[in-house]
Amino acid sequence: MSTLYARDAAAVAGIEKLRFFPLEVVSGHGSTLVTPDGRELLDLSATWTASGLGHAHPAIVEAVSRAVRTAPGSGGLSAVHPDSVGLAEDLLALVPGTGERRVYLGHAGSDANDVALRACRHATGRRTVLAFEHSYHGGVGVAMGVSGVHVDAGVPADPDAVFIPYPNPFRPSRGERSDGEGRGGNVEEDASACLGLAEQALLTGSIACLIVEPILSDGGLVVPPDGFLARLHDLCRAHGVPMICDEVKMGLGRPGTLHAFEHDGVVPEIVTFGKVLGGGLPLSAAVGPAEILDHPPAAALLTTAGNPVCAAAGRAVLATIVGDQLADRAAEVGALLSNALRDLAGSPGADRIGDVRGRGLAIGVELVDPATGDRDPRLAAQVVYRAWELGAVVYYVGGNVLEITPPLVLTEAEAVRGAEILGAAIADAAAGRVDAEEVAKYAGW
Repeated sequence: MSTLYARDAAAVAGIEKLRFFPLEVVSGHGSTLVTPDGRELLDLSATWTASGLGHAHPAIVEAVSRAVRTAPGSGGLSAVHPDSVGLAEDLLALVPGTGERRVYLGHAGSDANDVALRACRHATGRRTVLAFEHSYHGGVGVAMGVSGVHVDAGVPADPDAVFIPYPNPFRPSRGERSDGEGRGGNVEEDASACLGLAEQALLTGSIACLIVEPILSDGGLVVPPDGFLARLHDLCRAHGVPMICDEVKMGLGRPGTLHAFEHDGVVPEIVTFGKVLGGGLPLSAAVGPAEILDHPPAAALLTTAGNPVCAAAGRAVLATIVGDQLADRAAEVGALLSNALRDLAGSPGADRIGDVRGRGLAIGVELVDPATGDRDPRLAAQVVYRAWELGAVVYYVGGNVLEITPPLVLTEAEAVRGAEILGAAIADAAAGRVDAEEVAKYAGW
């Protein structure tokens, strides 16, 4: 164990650690992270998408430097300043919607979702939240209690949460396992069954809101069938229930569109943001109807929410994503990276790849036992460890799925190199060339 890692073990609380390998970093630039000994690592995670513009992006550096020099106070709790108001206006301009709308500003996707959920309960007078199994919406409050990933791990579910399955084209809950193209499993029946359960819950008249990820991220980077989100939204509207679309991890350019919900032509009642919005700084937002987000006053107080530094960073992030057409870039480079991963077929260890899926620069590689097609969490842990040894940072979600979410500034050359590293890591792990005892020291999920 290095000196820095030993210091971390002795000083930082384990309750906030999710470690997959002994990653130490001292600086970064673009899609590259630099270790204390000067080794450069290709970042294929972007800190779980939070560093969506990469590291040390000039636009963020300039905006934050300006804000730090002239910051008027530390938040928007009892005062207003140009960047907090400007950020809210920017979001209203970029997020589709009708009627009078408002923007909540917070620190993380967790609090944005928590506030949106509580506001819906207050506005509707109803308590029940309709959510999805294996979802992730946050690590605090109501958001934690309606996150299927946390409930799976033993966290008590919110007493008024109802969970329904999320349709998985690769592993339909009805019919045999699909081969990744929808063949061999009844994908449409699976989606219809999920929608049927949603409608049953909505018919009770007790639902305050439905919260959904347009791509199930931490549950395994599951991409639902085309049209699923639109059909779900139609059901919600038919029953007068607001839909909260959680774009914290999968939105703002990453899926090859500015918003992930655009894929199905949906305009949700409430949209939540975090991670990439702050460019690596703590910032989140919820955009929705004034009748929901305006009441009750002073019900969601964070002293430093909307602070000048984070708000300035958020404005720079949004301007860069739009101005540099990073959604289009994500679509192009993401297609290149996905194709390069699919082209690993026939190479050593490729039989361990059950599926390559995603949109834009949100890509999942499902690792399986080739004999049975079952999930292989042990292999996933070894692959991410080996990838780190070979020069790339990537993590797994859903137990056995490599979650590939690099910075939106990833170059084509870096995409090719990333696929090569992952291919080599899978081959080495499949061949037993990874130290299983060393990997076991890092619990991951």
